[in-house]
Amino acid sequence: MDPIELSKKLGGKIEIRSKQKLTKENLAVLYTPGVAKVSLAVAKNKKLSFEYTIRKNTVAVVSDGSAVLGLGNIGPEAALPVMEGKALLFKELAGVDAIPIVLATQDTEEIIKIVKALEPTFGGINLEDISAPRCFEIEERLKKEMHIPVMHDDQHGTAIVVLAGIINALKVVKKEIKNVKVVISGSGAAGVAITKLLLLAGAKNVLVVDSTGIIYQERAGGLNASKMEIAKITNPKKLSGTLTNALEGADIFIGVSAPNLINHKDVALMNKGAIVFAMSNPVPEIMPEEALKGGAAVVATGRSDYPNQINNVLAFPGIFRGALDNRTPKITEKHKLEAAKALAALVKNPTRDKIIPEALNPQAAKVVAAVFAKKA
Repeated sequence: MDPIELSKKLGGKIEIRSKQKLTKENLAVLYTPGVAKVSLAVAKNKKLSFEYTIRKNTVAVVSDGSAVLGLGNIGPEAALPVMEGKALLFKELAGVDAIPIVLATQDTEEIIKIVKALEPTFGGINLEDISAPRCFEIEERLKKEMHIPVMHDDQHGTAIVVLAGIINALKVVKKEIKNVKVVISGSGAAGVAITKLLLLAGAKNVLVVDSTGIIYQERAGGLNASKMEIAKITNPKKLSGTLTNALEGADIFIGVSAPNLINHKDVALMNKGAIVFAMSNPVPEIMPEEALKGGAAVVATGRSDYPNQINNVLAFPGIFRGALDNRTPKITEKHKLEAAKALAALVKNPTRDKIIPEALNPQAAKVVAAVFAKKA
């Protein structure tokens, strides 16, 4: 069915339902006067809101509509269908009640103020489709200033699933992460988070490339605060040049940037057993057929019509399921690393066409949530 027709028919993808049928007998318990007793208990101890209300299982999915899918800054109303879809996935895959919230502002301070004010209602905050570099400051400030878990999924959900795929792809080509050269095309939200998580996982030689070229500390112009940070922790050989230059002798290419950036000749410059993750959507940096023509050993995309789909849905439902169940106040780098390892472990015998679980694998949310039950 056409998505426009289905959306009009449904009038939204989600709804709120009562957990108890309302009757004359229970009205006084579920609402007034009985509810006053619950309110007074929570007033004495605010932590009881996690036991007596929806807060224990509820996440806000918050966007300002500034970076929606690959569509760009299309505004909050146009972002709402995406946030609804996210809420549906939360419920179906992890039983989390997620409420879509789109904001009629793109001012950093105002967004931070609004989201902080929402804290008494929610057990967690999932930031979504907020453009870089504002998304970095918004997430970091909220993580510091709130007492519930906050995660920008475009950054960390993507990074977790990418790392899971890389772990298994390296098994296929029989290489170790500490020995490979990684080239990441894209220095936005996803590119920065992927870079940091790969380094945490043991990568030693990572190059990040933006529209200007390879990022390095001495590059004149074009380096905002987040790119300066990336310059300090990557490119140990201080290389400069284009994306093609970066790919010479590389083992892994990860694209989170723009369609049709490279071709088979670029892939041919990479080392034998090349791994190509081309995740621009719907048109990747290089089509799988073209990458294979260049000699790629393992290819992944963000698309569902090719093997090895890198899809955030493998990560975020389980992340918040685990955080809510264990009352985890912060989602840490260790959580993300262990979540990636748990997802990778779901594929017992990785092959070039099977390095990551299917997007709707029912075990994914369970194994990721279990990470939060482990003692530090």
